[in-house]
Amino acid sequence: MQEKTLVIKNSTGLHARPASMLVNKARAFESRVTLEKDGKTVDAKSILGIMGMAISQGSTVTIRAEGTDEEKAIEELATYLEQLEE
Repeated sequence: MQEKTLVIKNSTGLHARPASMLVNKARAFESRVTLEKDGKTVDAKSILGIMGMAISQGSTVTIRAEGTDEEKAIEELATYLEQLEE
């Protein structure tokens, strides 16, 4: 299992459009991918799960991946979240 913890810098947080893009990116991987915030973990391939977390600017999130392409999944999803700006 691979994981990475990061702080959301985007001023509008992870609202519908960037959350949808994250889900689409996560679905491209075979690995099981989860997102954790404040002790709550959801499937990163579920838009409803991610939207329910109410991830705002300054939130600390941990991305975890387990499977055949876990390293690539963490790398790409973390890069997406770190570079997210609107």
